[in-house]
Amino acid sequence: MKRLAIVAPNWLGDAVMALPAIADVRRGQPDASIAVAARPSVAPLFGLARGVDDVIPLEDGGARLAGHDAVLLLPNSFHSALMAKRAGVHDRWGYATDWRSFLLTRPVPRAPAALHQIDYYQHLVRALGFPNGPAAPRIELAANLRDAGAGVLRQAGWDGRAPVVAIAPGAAYGPAKRWPPSSFADLAAGLAGDGMVTVVVGAASDRGTAADVARSAQGRVTLIDLVGRTDIPGLAGVLVHCQALVANDSGALHLAAALGVRVTAVFGPTNERLTAPRSAAHVSVVTHPVWCRPCLLRECPLDHECMRQIPVHRVLDETRRLM
Repeated sequence: MKRLAIVAPNWLGDAVMALPAIADVRRGQPDASIAVAARPSVAPLFGLARGVDDVIPLEDGGARLAGHDAVLLLPNSFHSALMAKRAGVHDRWGYATDWRSFLLTRPVPRAPAALHQIDYYQHLVRALGFPNGPAAPRIELAANLRDAGAGVLRQAGWDGRAPVVAIAPGAAYGPAKRWPPSSFADLAAGLAGDGMVTVVVGAASDRGTAADVARSAQGRVTLIDLVGRTDIPGLAGVLVHCQALVANDSGALHLAAALGVRVTAVFGPTNERLTAPRSAAHVSVVTHPVWCRPCLLRECPLDHECMRQIPVHRVLDETRRLM
């Protein structure tokens, strides 16, 4: 095999959790040229990953997959398999899901239930003959990106001396995953009492939520707002200068954990046993036990108790403990 393409998951958090499986393939094919194909919003992540020779933004229906000897499909969708078939890739590997087995040359039976998402991807590549290595994503950030991140913070008002904590109040999956903006504002006020500067990070789609946090914090604490102002490498450059990140179950959470940043994760409708960052050393997960979680719903049809009942002092205490 000379050229292998890997089609990445569609969301940033899942893409980060796929990095160990991609590293397994790299070790198993040390001489192959490995490209990762991903949605344009996620593709820049793989420019930070070791062992990836090329990054293909999937904005042309997968035409750039043509010419590869094989394609590994990490998404479970029928569409991804059809895309690889139409591109003329001879060997097409992936889980036998979504009625797509006839499109795959090496369909793999779906992994056992209740696997962590990292293990789910690594189970697939192991079934294809690639031994598994470490199961915690790791990203080593280049010095130029670190310097650029410091520059972004300074331009936004950081003095370069005060310790910084980031908060990511958004979540792409839906509002049910979001800790209340007022709770994030109270957290920022508590951090300010400790001499910390709070920077708010997130995608452009998180601006509404960030504005709610800012309104709740007004008159109590000044926030540095970088929401929608960084791409993935830029966000990584900012996060490495932070003492910690407090976030919902989101892409920013997984990116920070992979960078080695201390993270406090607030989980509600999703299952922390399956999707929380994997590192006991610098990750703390905070939940509130209610009968209906994890429901995996985008919007809560009840009273959102799983998130509303997580007290600020618990999240603040966990963040202090990590630091």
